[in-house]
Amino acid sequence: MLKQRILTACVLAATFLAVLFFLPAGLFPAFVALIVLLGAWEWSNLSGITAMAGRLAYLLLQAAALLLAALYVGIVELGSPIEPTLAQSVDDRFSHLLLAGCTWWAVALLWVQGYPSSSLLWGRRSLRALMGFFVLVPAWIGFSYVRLQDNGAWLVLMIVAVVAAADIGGYFVGKRFGKRKLAPAVSPGKTWEGFLGGIGANILFALVLWLTTENALLAVLALVVPTSLVSVLGDLLESMVKRERGIKDSSALLPGHGGVLDRVDSLTAAAPVFALVLALSQSSFG
Repeated sequence: MLKQRILTACVLAATFLAVLFFLPAGLFPAFVALIVLLGAWEWSNLSGITAMAGRLAYLLLQAAALLLAALYVGIVELGSPIEPTLAQSVDDRFSHLLLAGCTWWAVALLWVQGYPSSSLLWGRRSLRALMGFFVLVPAWIGFSYVRLQDNGAWLVLMIVAVVAAADIGGYFVGKRFGKRKLAPAVSPGKTWEGFLGGIGANILFALVLWLTTENALLAVLALVVPTSLVSVLGDLLESMVKRERGIKDSSALLPGHGGVLDRVDSLTAAAPVFALVLALSQSSFG
């Protein structure tokens, strides 16, 4: 199993880096859309949709949502250039959708904190299916926006690095010092000590970025710390939905790693928050 996990991880990492740095920036949203649709297929099962026809219909609806978002922000144009209803820049249109996505994660935080009682609000199959749109579409918008910036490939890599630092710091600190449970009804293995360890690891990461780039420390921290905080929420939300569904992994698509959602759950929350901070800063951050 360990060899299988390592091999799968190496293949995933190599594919991601190749796409990130060698695929034209304009095509990167299409690659992310593919990952999102794989996640949507898994989310249909998490929602409790088991019939093949129902799962295919859910997949098509997610694809339609991505297309509508792409049309709105101007990544995809049908016919003549899109004329938004209001006179606004592309950045403004991205910001509107990112703000909506981040607002959703604030609601998700309340649901995770309140689980299992909160399942009365979202536990029905239709509501869990709807939840998948708020998890997956903003993630696509976030990654698309970030990649299209100057130095976008490195900024996308920065999102992944922040999530990795939160995971690694959380794991080692939690294993050594963890005592107080963070969300025992959702993920009994996570502790407040591990959570703080992940934040600490990312503060160190921010200091390294500050020392090795020309960016202001506060600007780096403004990107890194919120992204680190919310990445944990992405993990907890998927754990909550899987627990409600009664399954361990979102699928068996990735040998030794479970499903696509099991690997990108933290990123689904991290990407829109990182992108919104970047958009609001009106900075190329390089």
